[in-house]
Amino acid sequence: MAPILPGAPWLIAHRAMLEVNQPQKITLNETDYVLWQNAKKEVFALENVCPHLQAPLSNGWICAERNTITCPFHALEFDGKGRLYRQDKSETASLLSPLPLTVVGDWIWSYGNDEPRLAIPDIVPSLTEEFYFLGVCAERSIQSDFLTCLKINYDFNHVLGTHRDLLKFDTLKVRDYQINGYWTKVTQEVSLKQNNFSEIVKDPTLLISPKKYINEFLYNFPSITCIKTLITSFELIQFVVLYPESENRTKTFALLYIKLKNKWLLPLIKKKLLASFHTIIEQDAQILESLYPAKIAKIRLPDEEIMYDAEKLYQEW
Repeated sequence: MAPILPGAPWLIAHRAMLEVNQPQKITLNETDYVLWQNAKKEVFALENVCPHLQAPLSNGWICAERNTITCPFHALEFDGKGRLYRQDKSETASLLSPLPLTVVGDWIWSYGNDEPRLAIPDIVPSLTEEFYFLGVCAERSIQSDFLTCLKINYDFNHVLGTHRDLLKFDTLKVRDYQINGYWTKVTQEVSLKQNNFSEIVKDPTLLISPKKYINEFLYNFPSITCIKTLITSFELIQFVVLYPESENRTKTFALLYIKLKNKWLLPLIKKKLLASFHTIIEQDAQILESLYPAKIAKIRLPDEEIMYDAEKLYQEW
């Protein structure tokens, strides 16, 4: 398989997804890698296949004293550059190719093995400086191609169907739409349906939830969708991340940040927010995995040009 969007920056992990000295397998553009973080917060990634008898290194363990990864089959050790470790010395030749990484704060990026075509976006530090990190949710492999997954992030109308029971949106209105190359900004007015008595009894926080608010979407093509929700009592920022694992499989996860006027609300809403966004992405994934092969649409919905602009960027890459 040829790399999908070669030269694009892919956000492959957040530090919160990596336990210290615990190897983790990731897949980027059809190649498996083992990723780990040591106690010094240094992050490493190597091809996941031991060059001896092809065992998956992600099933092995990290030797903290030497910062090596150990093959689970014959206990061979390799350092972060892919060199075999013997008698406290690393051989000069690399037997495994490292995955080049760029670590920006807690965010771990990679261009794979391609030359960069786009800069790593600064959207994260510019937006989250005064925000509390709620956590990671909805880490999942979706059995669908990258372009189809990308388009759903630009598709506002699907929330009225896919998420009707969870979000209870009544109306959506795009108030502003700006596009500048690979960056897009959309402002959206949201109105919610009224809750009935049984819903309020089940979830009393609905009493303090507004029925109208503003969503601001900031897209950094192709890997990041940022959704800023502006509510009177707090501001919420959700980053939805995508990167291609293979031709027909796409990795996603979400990172949530919040800024509260009343910090006592945090214990009440943290768990609910993480669970809600987990459900949202799970619902999206289930729809994506059930779609028939793509054909030319015979129907167009309001504001769908935003989605087709993203598809055009992909096709012209």
